[in-house]
Amino acid sequence: MEGTMKKPKLLIIVLFQNLMDTEPYYARNPAPPLPGILLAGMTPPIVEVEVLHEMVRPIDYGTDASFIAVSFMDYLAPHAYDVAARFRALGKVVVGGGKFASTFPDEAEPHFDSILVGEAQHVWPRMVEDMVAGRLQRRYVADPNPSLRDIPPPRYDLVESCYTAPIVTEATRGCPHPCTYCQLNIRRLPYRTRPIEDVVRDLSSTNGLPWFKRKIAMILDNNLGGDLKYAKELLQAIAKLKFWAIGTQFSIECLRDEGFVDALAAARCRMAFIGMESLNRASLDGVQKKQNRIEEYKDAFERLHRRGILTFTGFMFALEEDTEEYYETLPDQLDEVGTCVILSSISIPLYGTPWYQQVAAEGRITDRDLSHYEGDHLVFSHRRLTDDEITAAYKRVNRIFFSWRNIFRRWWRFVGMQSVQEPLPAFVLKVFLTSFIYLKLSIFQRHHAQHRVFPERRHENVHRLVHQPEIMNVEAA
Repeated sequence: MEGTMKKPKLLIIVLFQNLMDTEPYYARNPAPPLPGILLAGMTPPIVEVEVLHEMVRPIDYGTDASFIAVSFMDYLAPHAYDVAARFRALGKVVVGGGKFASTFPDEAEPHFDSILVGEAQHVWPRMVEDMVAGRLQRRYVADPNPSLRDIPPPRYDLVESCYTAPIVTEATRGCPHPCTYCQLNIRRLPYRTRPIEDVVRDLSSTNGLPWFKRKIAMILDNNLGGDLKYAKELLQAIAKLKFWAIGTQFSIECLRDEGFVDALAAARCRMAFIGMESLNRASLDGVQKKQNRIEEYKDAFERLHRRGILTFTGFMFALEEDTEEYYETLPDQLDEVGTCVILSSISIPLYGTPWYQQVAAEGRITDRDLSHYEGDHLVFSHRRLTDDEITAAYKRVNRIFFSWRNIFRRWWRFVGMQSVQEPLPAFVLKVFLTSFIYLKLSIFQRHHAQHRVFPERRHENVHRLVHQPEIMNVEAA
């Protein structure tokens, strides 16, 4: 139509960890991260929106977008600063946000035309309007404890087609536990829940997706079970949507509630990510993860497995109380507790956490390159173990756990626990889906353990943990 002006374009970029290849194997995730498409859902219709996930396609510096929004985590800050500098040199307006920018705004702000501090839902629309109007402020600060009601649904239509499961959302924010290594405990916020009807609306806002991509969903909470009454009510509502499979994350003490396990099964949960972290009681106590009881692991995992729910458990090497003797027995202990797949990492005192403050105060930080704080590098001096001992243990335990023989044996054990509690076609679909998920997770983690651990110190990189005196004074509530 004559006189109609084309909308300016906004490109939302979700960065990914330290890309080394055009299509790195460790980026092959079946589901996208939430921040980009959630931000797109909050964007007022005065701009055209595109979302780019760096984990599946390279950044397009030749984009015709006038405005660039960069979402990044802590260890991605150096990369984010480089990306912002390149776009700003091309005359683009670049804004930044995410957990790191919100926690350390004074460090992030100089690298962007503007930053968003805090949660975006009540601030982002105004920020976009100011961008378009040419009155962008240097910093937009959200209410420290904003409502989670009426957050628009994510823009699943903007998810790249290579993702198998584009339906991702969140039901809660925060976690009630004080684990000292966790970024959530740099500055604690209350555990909060969204209205159940809003979550169900998100999971149903799937127009434009192929039918088979509407059948799998991920609930990307830090801890879905922080309020068990709410979690069970939510799962009962999700069960009515009749997904083929959902995945979610919660802390292990939730499994003491049999009603929660039943609700997971009714909602067709097929994968549960749980922070097991360690089989050493002293190491768990050392990071204040007292909700985990090692003697409960085996029974808890079996109760999930009998209901057709895979256990995918976080596992950390180099926690402060780990010893060589512990590592010697670890493969047998992992086999005994019976988890399906482990996500293993080198423990890191994340920038600004209570554990970081402690290690830094003791002068044990040995690598100040923030991009190395992703779980693949050893960045501090351990109290009891040498770097070589930690690396050797990591490789040995993963080599044993992810041997093809043990991968097959765990799958057979998992399938053998199943009994036909549903119509035969539904049972066959359940076994097929869990077998597929199990194999994909196992291959991914096997490959990661073989190729993504860098124990050597690298001091030549120009990016550092800057403003360290300020970070050292950060206190967790």
